[in-house]
Amino acid sequence: MTNKWGRWSILTLFGLYFLVPMAASVEFSLRDVNDTHSFASWGKLLDEPSLFETLGTSLWVAAGTVALTLLIMVPTVSWVHLRKPKLRRLMEGISLLPLVIPPIVLVNGVLVVFADAPEVINGTPVILVLEYVVLALPFTYRTLDAGLQAIALLTLVEAARSLGAGWGTVLLRVIVPNIRSAVFGAAFLNLALVLGEYTLASILLMDTFPVWTVQTGQSEAGVSVAVSLFSLFVAFLLLFVLSVVAGRRRLERGIA
Repeated sequence: MTNKWGRWSILTLFGLYFLVPMAASVEFSLRDVNDTHSFASWGKLLDEPSLFETLGTSLWVAAGTVALTLLIMVPTVSWVHLRKPKLRRLMEGISLLPLVIPPIVLVNGVLVVFADAPEVINGTPVILVLEYVVLALPFTYRTLDAGLQAIALLTLVEAARSLGAGWGTVLLRVIVPNIRSAVFGAAFLNLALVLGEYTLASILLMDTFPVWTVQTGQSEAGVSVAVSLFSLFVAFLLLFVLSVVAGRRRLERGIA
């Protein structure tokens, strides 16, 4: 009984830690003249012409980042676990480099590498996708690495290969379904990163949702808070949708 109340007390404290500031922010965004409340700040926010355009750009960049990151990292991490387990330490060290490299260096490095690339890459959100793939490397690698460690990877692969499955079939129908939680976890982290990253997008002069949020929030205090709350709501909504999809996939797999 004591342990039960202790757990509920801790959960309540953590809930208040997150909910009280958000409730105060909502109240502040609704303040109007003469100590009244209205949706004036939210109306100004929704009237902004660039709101949905920048949000669409960020969602496009997020989808591209998630797809390209998983396309590169799932086969790579699986290959390291299967063929070169001694390289795991080296891979862990390499994956941490984006955390210590300054953003301006990362931006310049990618721009130099793709200096002669077609116009479809330079000066478009595509270059931002390439930047975010590198930036998401630490989180993606560790998430997938933990997922692969949790399964009997070698046994599953040898069983599939002994039945005549090719490497493409092994990857898509054996490895990925067994690390589905890790794959969705990596997608969550990539999505949260893109929807909250400001520095790289600002340096590259890209009109993304985080950049628009900062620029719009400089006009009025109420609008600034409303913009922040709106960005949190969008991120929570997208993460909730992804979690529901992941839950349904696990449920369908359990029923099957």
